[in-house]
Amino acid sequence: MPQPRMMLVVTGDDFGYCPRRNQGIVDCFQAGGISNVSLLVNACAAKEAADLAQRHNIPMGLHANLSEGVPVCQSLQQTSTLINQRGFFHGKMGFRQVLERGQLSMKQVELELRAQVQLFRELTSHLPHHMDGHQHVHVLPEVREVFAQVLSELKIPYTRVPVETGLQGCPALPTHLRRFYAQVEKDALDSIPVFTRYGIRWPDVYLGLTTMGQNMSVPNLQRALSHALAAGPPGTTSSSASGSYQPVVTAELMVHPGYPSHPQEGGCGEGPDDFSQSADRQHELSVLRDPSLLALYSQERVQLCAFKDI
Repeated sequence: MPQPRMMLVVTGDDFGYCPRRNQGIVDCFQAGGISNVSLLVNACAAKEAADLAQRHNIPMGLHANLSEGVPVCQSLQQTSTLINQRGFFHGKMGFRQVLERGQLSMKQVELELRAQVQLFRELTSHLPHHMDGHQHVHVLPEVREVFAQVLSELKIPYTRVPVETGLQGCPALPTHLRRFYAQVEKDALDSIPVFTRYGIRWPDVYLGLTTMGQNMSVPNLQRALSHALAAGPPGTTSSSASGSYQPVVTAELMVHPGYPSHPQEGGCGEGPDDFSQSADRQHELSVLRDPSLLALYSQERVQLCAFKDI
């Protein structure tokens, strides 16, 4: 067996969002389409998800959520800067707007992050081996400092840095998404010195923004992998059969497989969003299980793994 060119963590995000998302993620894992999951502990089916992960031996990290649903920390559920007048988080864009206005308490952000790690531990009996942010909130200004400090103190070694090679040249992305992703990438790049200072690690390259939903296809994934293999700074090295050393690129592919949520079933307290109810979830599930994609991994010497393996 030749040494892999890439160690690829394929992470199914939003585990726990609803029973149908959970089942789709489990089916995808069993088919070899994903190798890792990220749990939303404040989602309605989080306990079921944690039980499924244990039953099927699915490697799992924490998808820290500050933007959707209700805080886990009880002291922040009645009155806090993290919630709106209805008691819910401010939303993907609302969170960013409140942060820009300087109206978010970083102490409350820290309390909520710690509470979510503690709930993860209660659900799984272990700390997460990796922790990222739902809707990329973990790389936002100020938040990233608190996030890195919590990871460092709790000895959670890995996070996600969403900077994707080839993003700006992707023709399939509509203008509003390209603009949002460009800001995500800027925030992620600005997070690197912070994460580095705290000793937090992440794979060499990241994939997933250009291959979400209907944009996911075997050719698009092949293109993204080619970009990653060409651009990735070599991570570790491994000895080849000939005795020479070949670079092994480490990478994370963010995906969102599942079966579409039923109306009124799922979410983090406000019901499932359009993203979860759309056919995009099942489309991703189908592509990730496509035998031609699994054959591509083998052909390109891409080995799927979990964060604990890199």
